[in-house]
Amino acid sequence: GPALCLDLFCMFQTRSLLSVFEEDAGTLTDYTNQLLQSMQRVFGAQNEMALATEQLSKQLLEYEKQNFALGRGDEEVISTLQHFARTVEELNALHTDLASQIANRMVFPVVQFREKDLTGMAVLMLVTLIKMNQASFSAAMVKYSRLPKKRENEKLKAEVVREVAFCRRKQHQASMQYYCALNALQYRKRVAMLEPLLGYTQAQINFFKKGMELVSKKMDSFLASVSSMTQSIQAQLDAEAESMRLSQRELLSVEDTVYMPDHDLVPINRTLIQKAGYLNIRNKTGLVTTAWDRLYFFTQGGNLMCQPRGAVAGGMVLDLDNSSVMAVECEDRRYCFQITSPTGKTSMILQAESKREYEEWICTINNISRQIYLTDNPEAVAIRLNQTAIQAVTPITSFEKRAEEASNDQLQGNQRRSSATTVPEPEDLIAPGTPIQFDIVLPASEFQDQNRAGGRRTNPFGETEEESSSGADDSLLQQVFAVRFLGSMAVRSGHTQEVIYEAMRQVLAARAIHNIFKTSESHLMVTSSCLRLIDPQTQVTKISFQLKDVTQFAAHQENSRLMGFVVEGRDWSEGAEEGQPSFSAYIFESNTEGEKICYTINLGKEITEAKKDPEALAQLMKSMPLTNDGKFLLLESETGEAANGGGQEDLESEA
Repeated sequence: GPALCLDLFCMFQTRSLLSVFEEDAGTLTDYTNQLLQSMQRVFGAQNEMALATEQLSKQLLEYEKQNFALGRGDEEVISTLQHFARTVEELNALHTDLASQIANRMVFPVVQFREKDLTGMAVLMLVTLIKMNQASFSAAMVKYSRLPKKRENEKLKAEVVREVAFCRRKQHQASMQYYCALNALQYRKRVAMLEPLLGYTQAQINFFKKGMELVSKKMDSFLASVSSMTQSIQAQLDAEAESMRLSQRELLSVEDTVYMPDHDLVPINRTLIQKAGYLNIRNKTGLVTTAWDRLYFFTQGGNLMCQPRGAVAGGMVLDLDNSSVMAVECEDRRYCFQITSPTGKTSMILQAESKREYEEWICTINNISRQIYLTDNPEAVAIRLNQTAIQAVTPITSFEKRAEEASNDQLQGNQRRSSATTVPEPEDLIAPGTPIQFDIVLPASEFQDQNRAGGRRTNPFGETEEESSSGADDSLLQQVFAVRFLGSMAVRSGHTQEVIYEAMRQVLAARAIHNIFKTSESHLMVTSSCLRLIDPQTQVTKISFQLKDVTQFAAHQENSRLMGFVVEGRDWSEGAEEGQPSFSAYIFESNTEGEKICYTINLGKEITEAKKDPEALAQLMKSMPLTNDGKFLLLESETGEAANGGGQEDLESEA
């Protein structure tokens, strides 16, 4: 009933089961051929014995016709040989009859079993039908995979879905018929193995009975039991065939929705540590062309494995330890996600068949990347981490709410820091339940003001001399990096790198739990006075920080593309005259190594300190390479040219 319907989803298990039957049938064919050769050898030997005894009988009679020169006294020998000739002739009749019985009762049944059951036309036609259905189903799945995500044609979608369901039904029916044929073969195999030996043994007994009465009743009873066993196996075959006919009748009554893709009724499991199933993988076929292949993927320990068509076992595709996974938009296909190695040098884009498979694959890979599978009880650890993360991480899209909710935890954080040990706990770095902001939304009014100001904020009362000089000082260092903002959150400490690592962990965990994988690219400009996050399309500054307020910055120790920094601010909620210090961590993913961004920020701070002493600034400028216009030269190995000549085109080309 329902359990059988659920098994229809496991198309790979069905095909694997059929492959097991096919392998067994191939082994049986080889064994049957070898067995037939042995039986034919026995028949040949017995037939040769009949011919040999006939020739021996004639040869014995020929002794009398020989004209021996010294043949006197051979009369007794001749009469004895004639008696032996009659005895051999009688034995020849027995051997001839035995050879005939071996041919009819031992060799012929095996030949009939091989020609009719193993290599019959019915089985070959079923194999051909299954291959045709598999080709039709693959073509239908290709059409379904190409359905666009937006502006779908419902009529076209319904036709493609019905086509997939029809092909699945045909494939499943043909597979079940093939399975029935191969299953029945298991019973016929037993009969085919026992029946020839039964005939051979009976023929030998008849041979010995006629020659000499040496066969006991015990042997007769044994043969009777073998005959009874053969009849019992035949009865089991009939019962199994009837059961399979009932199963096929039940399958014919199943609704088409059971065969339709993206019709999952089972809830999503986010605590998996292993996963298997079919995925579409994107492969490059040229400089700008790609192709999608549907292959079987599965996880084994910390590795992602792939089993190509026709392969006996799978091979490793990617090491998932410390890897990253995120949803991506790819060629207007649905349910696509990208897996990237820790170094960022290797990545692949995969497409799942349904939303449930899509989310479970992402959660499974994320769990494996944390190396949960190495623990003593990985299932329990995965469940506990998932529950803890859901309780501790709440997505939020407002800086104001974040500040309000984090203000109450700030005093508790100060108290905890005073009693902290040498190794800070996560609760000492970030308050439990601290909200996370996943995007920076620019207010509409501020966006219009910046557009009117040419992509730069202006003071309605006019710029002061200090601001003008600050702009001039920025000309010493202007470096732009292409980054993606992952999230920000309030932290309790702003002077250790551990708080940045903990913020990275919580931001990535929150994105995975809440399925927030989409990110937009921005430009992070590092100058000698501030950090600015710029929209590359409009050149509008989303948010900026004074470099003196950046208290700490670091790149991830294992994933070099992740970096973050901590900014110090003031909390005026307590009504204090100067405000309480507050800290916020900002996490980014860069197209280049995070260490380069950290190096640039550190250089900006050195320039800021050196500007207080003209001699120190001059010494610093002597120790660093400069461009023709007097700016510090950075990342020459990446861009191949001077770092940002200040024009907008240079910023865009470098990013």
